[in-house]
Amino acid sequence: MAICSQLKSAEAMQQIVSRLHCLLSYGILSSTTTMEPIRIGSLTCQPLHPTFVAEITGVDFSKPIPDDQICDIIAAQDRFGVTVYRNTSLDDQRHIALSRQLGKLEQVPKFNGPKVPDRFGFPELFDAGNTDREGKIIQKDSRRWWYNKGNTLWHTDSSFNQHRSKYSLLLAHQIPNEGGDTEFADMRNAYRAFPEVRKRQLRGLIAEHDLWHSRKLAAPQEYSAVTDFERAAKPSAYHKLVQIASDGGETLYVAAHASRILGKPEQEGLRLIGELIEDCTQAGWTHAVKWKQVGDLVIWDNRIVMHRGRPFSDQMEVRDMRRTTVFDDGPGSLGAV
Repeated sequence: MAICSQLKSAEAMQQIVSRLHCLLSYGILSSTTTMEPIRIGSLTCQPLHPTFVAEITGVDFSKPIPDDQICDIIAAQDRFGVTVYRNTSLDDQRHIALSRQLGKLEQVPKFNGPKVPDRFGFPELFDAGNTDREGKIIQKDSRRWWYNKGNTLWHTDSSFNQHRSKYSLLLAHQIPNEGGDTEFADMRNAYRAFPEVRKRQLRGLIAEHDLWHSRKLAAPQEYSAVTDFERAAKPSAYHKLVQIASDGGETLYVAAHASRILGKPEQEGLRLIGELIEDCTQAGWTHAVKWKQVGDLVIWDNRIVMHRGRPFSDQMEVRDMRRTTVFDDGPGSLGAV
């Protein structure tokens, strides 16, 4: 078993080296790239990966964030795509207030009907945990338990909305002892390493994004049928595969919610979607962020990264995570219509 582990580790390292050589050859990285701390205004950014993800210090979350520092936070998002802030001590209200400084917020869809109360008293807070309104662990094989399985697929928050999202801000309120990390994929730099001929094939293509498609992928029996209320609450949306990122360059916008490619036969489109997700989640393009304590906050840009939740003992331990989601206000924010 030890030999197998060593072989797998060696293979993974070789893949990472190969990807980094690819980045160098396409000019995405320079030979002087380091993992040394980077200053962005008032922030100190410690890179956690050669192309994206950084842990940030320099923000005092105990008081309102001044506008000039919000500009620094946005600049860090543009640079890294995923930023990690440890032990913020934010509560629900301050979490929402910080998010509003970044833009207009989405509200939680009412999948269980308009009369069923949410777990939180704030319509801007998405419940990304595994407990019900009474704080009890969601039971295995319930519809909500199966719904959460879709979060373990590589996805982009709210791509199934015609008005897509920009930032997600996920805050830890309770974390399991083991597992439950959030893993990210660098879609921006993965796409930019594609050969030019492949990029030309992808430009102009439009994907349909359907929440219920990803739920069926994760739980085919439970979501073989979708209720009329569920379908009405979240109809499909349409977005170009190739988008313009905040730095002005191209990026890829695809994830598990993508159910078909317009103008292509169904199976051909699904194959393309699967290939793109696989190519962008190879070793060298991904990084798993570990949740270390209550109050940890991770912000990511849904336009340039995918993410997925990693397994944990969801019938034994509580993972209470709460998310706000900021609407996109950039190019392509309203999708392809």
